[in-house]
Amino acid sequence: MTLQYITRPSSLKENSPLLIMCHGYGSDENDLFSFAEELPKELFIISVRAPHPMQPYGNAWYAINFDANQNKWNDVEQAIASRDEIAKFIDEVCAKYPVDKNNVTLLGFSQGTILSYAVALTYPEKVKNIIALSGYISEDMLTENLKLKAYSHLDFYCSHGRVDQVIPVDWARKAPKFLNELNIKNTYSEFPVGHGVAPQNFYELKAWLETRI
Repeated sequence: MTLQYITRPSSLKENSPLLIMCHGYGSDENDLFSFAEELPKELFIISVRAPHPMQPYGNAWYAINFDANQNKWNDVEQAIASRDEIAKFIDEVCAKYPVDKNNVTLLGFSQGTILSYAVALTYPEKVKNIIALSGYISEDMLTENLKLKAYSHLDFYCSHGRVDQVIPVDWARKAPKFLNELNIKNTYSEFPVGHGVAPQNFYELKAWLETRI
């Protein structure tokens, strides 16, 4: 396997719906895994560690660089490499475990959400549902000719904190319009929090997921 990860097996012996979690910048695979015990038992859950170690701890899907004026920019080449690595990882997981390759959900937070959007919009045949928490669509991480791809089976749950100090809520608000233009099903919610997942946000995404797996 190309990436390190931890798992929570499914209550089903075969054809389990698969949920892959992608953490945020500077975190690791244990972060989102705390959600696992609250999610449906039939889900086979995998939480992945991003490939780039940070100092003194944590990991990143791609570097965020700062210049002297505190402008920051993404290392898009690294991001695209991670996007492709996650797509390959989905195939590896589906070959190794008794899961349903046609029922794959990606759950991301922050940088993990940016990557989840990129994977789903570039490799729509590999996923079905996407839970996009506190992130945004970064168009420079997508391929061209998006309108030529088959997206009719995709479904997105997107949410953001209205007072997010890390990723402005205005960036997240662009996602529904972008998805609508591609005729992709989506739900968008905001909560009165910063860069995090409020309890009511978690209950809403859980209910959304339960009706789709």
